[in-house]
Amino acid sequence: MTDVTHDLELGPVGQEIVYENDRVRVWHIRLAPGERQPLHRHDHPYLVIAIEGAKNVVQTIDGTRIDADEPTGGVVYRDPGAVHMLTNVGDTTYLARLVELK
Repeated sequence: MTDVTHDLELGPVGQEIVYENDRVRVWHIRLAPGERQPLHRHDHPYLVIAIEGAKNVVQTIDGTRIDADEPTGGVVYRDPGAVHMLTNVGDTTYLARLVELK
């Protein structure tokens, strides 16, 4: 089985790192309605804290589509994994902090 992600140029997890030490890295994520993050991969387990929630969709590189509604104040834990992109399919701006656990 070949690694289809080997030659892909992946984007960052978020727009800006707002804090980092030897145990965590915290990203700022903001997506306007209709906006999407580039393809990226999480190499560490992580938490997503929705500061302003939105209706999002995760699409993996293999075509899997996952509805990811994230309500304001919600917290989600996710394991590292597949290359994917996140799209805000709702009508509100999505604002979150993503905490990678190193």
